[in-house]
Amino acid sequence: MTTEITTITDASTSRLVRIKEGDLDLQIHYNDAGKGEQTVVMLHGSGPGASGWSNFHRNVEPLVSAGYRVVLMDAPGWSKSDPIVSKGSRSDLNATALKGLLDVLKIDKAHLIGNSMGGHSAVAFALANPSRVGKLVLMGGGTGGVSSFVPMPTEGIKLIGALYRDPSIENLKRMMNVFVYDTSALTEDLFRLRLDNMLSRREHLENFVKSAEANPKQFPDVGHRLGEISAETLVIWGRDDRFVPLDTGLRLVAGLQKADLHVFSRCGHWAQWEHAEKFNRMVVEFLGR
Repeated sequence: MTTEITTITDASTSRLVRIKEGDLDLQIHYNDAGKGEQTVVMLHGSGPGASGWSNFHRNVEPLVSAGYRVVLMDAPGWSKSDPIVSKGSRSDLNATALKGLLDVLKIDKAHLIGNSMGGHSAVAFALANPSRVGKLVLMGGGTGGVSSFVPMPTEGIKLIGALYRDPSIENLKRMMNVFVYDTSALTEDLFRLRLDNMLSRREHLENFVKSAEANPKQFPDVGHRLGEISAETLVIWGRDDRFVPLDTGLRLVAGLQKADLHVFSRCGHWAQWEHAEKFNRMVVEFLGR
């Protein structure tokens, strides 16, 4: 299934909606592109200044071209979504927000693509709402727990924490320089845009720190429940991920009922960005089979 598309931009796809789900009563920002019968929802990571668009702008058009409706949700506490302090599981909070968004948009079932925190959120949603999940694509996240090979917290997670506490250009560059494998693609414009996004919503930064203080385990280990998930899953990891080690991906493949694994060499924590062309082909093929 293919369709012709016009140029897709952040501004042209930007939407706001109020959700009321469980204890949540929030305004959620999302991007909405394409008109396919099947929907792909993309869930971003937890880095300061992150958004659905910043995480996945290299992946939207190929999926729309393949005939999918593509929704990028900004999690509560990020980008243009309402601020919040998470005192429990952030994974469950995001999953609840996603259910609220899908209900408002009248989307009964969706494929979920989650990067880092977004992987945790996708797994939490699949555990709570199994009948509403098509297929899963998980990159750099999906369950918490301790690595068997890398000291915890990892180098990257420490740098994220430092950036939240002191959102300076210097700390941003320190984090981004271990975020990807090939740092030559990190331009001054990219740094400045990310810093501007962070500083435009300082309450998000402050609330993330408050959340970690209230509950250091924002993303609990659900390894013991992975076997409950029957959705076909593609696990994608960067061999050189310095935020969430590769053995976390192996745990996902071992625990999930139907999971395949692809490892990109020369790749850090942002597989969908660093290897966008190959990633897009792989995901389109996986979702379409």
